[in-house]
Parts: sequence; C-alpha cells; structure tokens
Amino acid sequence: MRMNTIKPAAGSKKARRRVGRGSGSGLGKAGGRGSKGQRSRSGGFHKVGFEGGQMPLQRRLPKRGFVSHLRDETAELRLSDLAKLPIADIDMLALKAAGLVPAAAKTVKVIRTGKLEKAVKLSGIAVTKGARAVIEAAGGSIAGEPVRAQKAPSEKPWQKNLAETVAKAEKASKTEKAAKSEKPPKAEKPPKADKAPKGESAPAQQRTKD
Repeated sequence: MRMNTIKPAAGSKKARRRVGRGSGSGLGKAGGRGSKGQRSRSGGFHKVGFEGGQMPLQRRLPKRGFVSHLRDETAELRLSDLAKLPIADIDMLALKAAGLVPAAAKTVKVIRTGKLEKAVKLSGIAVTKGARAVIEAAGGSIAGEPVRAQKAPSEKPWQKNLAETVAKAEKASKTEKAAKSEKPPKAEKPPKADKAPKGESAPAQQRTKD
C-alpha cells in the first residue's frame, strides 16, 4: 500500500448532483423545478408563511400571553435568600454584591417563599404583603420602600372637545333660563291730556260766549 493508492471506502463519497447539466446528470430539461409556474423561474420566491394571499396561519391563530418590557429591570427575592445573607442591614447594593440580584436590576421585591427566622432591616426594597408579615414577625423592619407612581389617565382629544361642548351647552341653557325668569317691568302709560275743543266740535256754551 502506498500513499498514492489510498482511496476512501466504497460508497462513502458521493458525487455532487449537477443540476441542469443535461439528461446524463439525472436532472435534465427542467432541472428538478417541474414545468412552468412561479417556482420554476429564477427569483420566483415568496416570503415564509405566504399562502397565496389567504390570511396566513400566524395571523389566523389567537395571540395570548404577555412579556413585560421591564423584566430585565425588576428582580424577585425569596425569604430564604435573605436568611442566607450574613448581614442584617440589607439594601440593593448588598444584594448585587452577594450576587442575588442581577447588576442591571433597578427594583427588587421580596416574595413569601422559604423561611426567615432572623431579624433583618430592609431599606429601599419592596415587599409583598405576606413577606412583610413574616419579616415583622421575625423582628425585622422595612424602611424606604419604593412606591410606584401611578400615572393619571390622559384625556383624549375627543373627550376634551365633548366636555367643552357640554359645558357651553349648559352655560347657554342657564343664561336662557335666567333671561326668561327676569321679565322687564311694564312701562306706565302717560295720562291723557284734555284737549281744547276746536271749531264746531266745541260745546254750545263756549260758542255762545265767543
């Protein structure tokens, strides 16, 4: 046996299929693309999931579930993790130094999971209602618990316009009612003046005197 006579085992190497190289290649004429149609042309491609204009499956199926965009900024801490810490005064920096909270976390909340029998003092850490009861029962305390600011619901433009329209209508109705209730006083008619008789229309006594 020599180096130039060494060959791979029979059947271990197979020649690459040469598409569109005549009938001898096994894929002559259409080259495995079938006859006519969009997929037989070069560049005839549709995006993945395209169903010929029909509503695709990924849009027909209902969407469920929710992924919070704050998942990387918030962290949960168990009571059993607090019990493992050798210190009593615990804050965010201590938790990050101990590796119990990710470095990117901005808020931490203690949940009621596990047991806590020693007194700890938490500062700047949120706790659940059940965890608060366990910590206080063990003689611990909680200070500087962060409070989530609740945003007031923003008023939409159509709501603002509607409120203005209603206010104007109420104001107009009030002014109209006030105008109707206040009736102007009736003007007094001047007394009739005694007109002197003229000509033949005067009484007979005055005509004789003249």
